Amino acid sequence: MDPGGIDYNELKRQAARAALQFVEDGVIGVGTGSTVNHFIDLLAQVKDRVQGAVSSSQASSLRLEALGIPVLDLNEVGWLDLYVDGADEANRRLELIKGGGGALTREKIVAAASRRFVCIADESKLVEELGRFPLPIEIIPMARSLITAKLQELGGRPQLRQGFVTDNGNQILDVHGLHINDPVGLEKELNNIPGVVCVGIFALRPADVLLLGTTEGVRVLSREGAA
Repeated sequence: MDPGGIDYNELKRQAARAALQFVEDGVIGVGTGSTVNHFIDLLAQVKDRVQGAVSSSQASSLRLEALGIPVLDLNEVGWLDLYVDGADEANRRLELIKGGGGALTREKIVAAASRRFVCIADESKLVEELGRFPLPIEIIPMARSLITAKLQELGGRPQLRQGFVTDNGNQILDVHGLHINDPVGLEKELNNIPGVVCVGIFALRPADVLLLGTTEGVRVLSREGAA
């Protein structure tokens, strides 16, 4: 609970619970993070509908397997009807910053392979402009100095995430100080820097639905408008 008396953990649980309504019979995609952990735990209530899951991280895979939910390879499954994941930031166009947990590359792959992407978060994650949360970028280690210089030219302050290696064996730069007023354009530009594996901007493939846990209940936003 924060000093203002808001139990953000409970707000995350609210959003995770609301996502259960989107789960239909079949295989689902499951992301990574504290809000997703609530969703995975709640999947125990609808296990009969879940034939298996494609997971974006080893941590989520272990949690799913502990519930007896088979973890499947995306290459064997193909397209997914549903992907549920959290976000570090979201704007009203449902463009996101993700990667605080370091699983951004696999998250982006699963999101791209899913027909519907439902994002779950607490109300503090909704912002007018992305960039307050440092932007994670997964990089090939030998390109770190090159990428750092390019990011500095764009006005960012990249910092290597110390002591962290992604599930893919790469490093992460957390970029501070960016004002991301054109998420699609910046995602494309950063993708073109040699050595960048994945950028934590999810704008080329944003969420389709955003479920926000608030002190007044779950707020639903969609790309067609807020509800």
